[in-house]
Amino acid sequence: MEEIVRRLVDIVGKEAVIDKRELMESYLFDETCLPVRPKPASNCILVRPSTSEQISEILKLANEKKVPVYPRGGGTGLVGGAIPTRDGIIVSLERLDSIEVDKENLMATVGAGVTLGKLLKAADEAGLSFPPHPGDEGAQIGGLIVCNAGGARAVKHGIMRNFVKGLEVVLPTGEIVNFGGKLLKDNMGYSLLNLIIGSEGTLGIVTKAVIKLTPKAPYTLTVLLPFNTRHDALNTVPKILYAGITPLALEYVENEVMRISAEHLGEKWNVEGNVFLIAILSGEENAVYSEAERISQICIENRGLEPMVAERRDEQEAILKIRSNIFTALKKDYMDIFDTTVPISAIGKLADEIDKIAEKYNAYIPVYGHAADGNVHSHAMKKDAEKYERIKSEIYEAALKLGGVITGEHGIGKIRVKELSKLVHPKSLEIMKGIKKLFDPNNILNPSTVVEI
Repeated sequence: MEEIVRRLVDIVGKEAVIDKRELMESYLFDETCLPVRPKPASNCILVRPSTSEQISEILKLANEKKVPVYPRGGGTGLVGGAIPTRDGIIVSLERLDSIEVDKENLMATVGAGVTLGKLLKAADEAGLSFPPHPGDEGAQIGGLIVCNAGGARAVKHGIMRNFVKGLEVVLPTGEIVNFGGKLLKDNMGYSLLNLIIGSEGTLGIVTKAVIKLTPKAPYTLTVLLPFNTRHDALNTVPKILYAGITPLALEYVENEVMRISAEHLGEKWNVEGNVFLIAILSGEENAVYSEAERISQICIENRGLEPMVAERRDEQEAILKIRSNIFTALKKDYMDIFDTTVPISAIGKLADEIDKIAEKYNAYIPVYGHAADGNVHSHAMKKDAEKYERIKSEIYEAALKLGGVITGEHGIGKIRVKELSKLVHPKSLEIMKGIKKLFDPNNILNPSTVVEI
């Protein structure tokens, strides 16, 4: 590796190359639960390029030497996608952090290393908004794109794919290519743009993106809708959507996990009800209050308890902060977090199946998630470690039988590769492997992620 280190120094400068393990520890892991997290390789080189041209030269070198390359964003992934599992080069995108907002076209051109928090701030300062808010604000835009991140607000505004209009990508063989641009329509051949989105860093390294923005919503309101049972709450979700109400977000949470999350933050959660739907409504004030009344009535008609409305911004932010902190608060107790997604009409049925699985194995399986897009986050706990594989297998089987998939937003990464190979049609897997080989003939870019070649 000494020759590779020398040549990397020639490309990016000595200060941007790190080969001492103790100085790169934080780049070797992501947020994947520890019991299932892949073990990082022992001999890696961390490189922090500042331009697409430098990344191009790095990939040409890696391709020549057949050395694996691992693109690195904010490290917020949950399926081991960014973890370097073979000796190789970690390419951090953090220095590609430029951002330019084009108010006339309602677009922002951002470097891959720009954090979600920085994009939200820049949009806000321009009087605009980036509505999806797909997760941790420390996540970087490049990572959000290649993971096709979703988040709580996907029900109204869609996922990352709906907001990415253009990409600059460095291919594994070193070519720098551009797909799309500041366009709302682009029908020139196959959509290579959309192939890169969701590719989990296996087909190319995203270095720059054109992101669609929107005008700010004039008013928002948060409604807390309590229920006695998981079954009642989740079976109410399709009825809300069928009534023509499309909330900015419609989250499902359970009282116990909200209490633990609040305690972790030093906050209090003293709300009656076993489980809750959290509806965030946005738009003109009169329309928002009208929707709040309708959604409350629908829930009461479906065995819901008395709804609560958070009008003040600090109240709304407190509820969402507690909801967003659930994973962090309980992470020490988790074996794994599942990401099953089913058609909206089947979300209550999936919850019922998870209840049956929990009862069968005498296991505690907490559930929360993005109720209005069918995305259910269920958990295997460390105390049920010996039952983990059976619980996982049966939850996946339940989702598939209901017309769903094993992941709706976290992706395959490195920890779900075996499941993908078993659960998708052999021809689909063959096509995926063929695409990977076409883009990356020497399999250097994030190997063992999504598919095994």
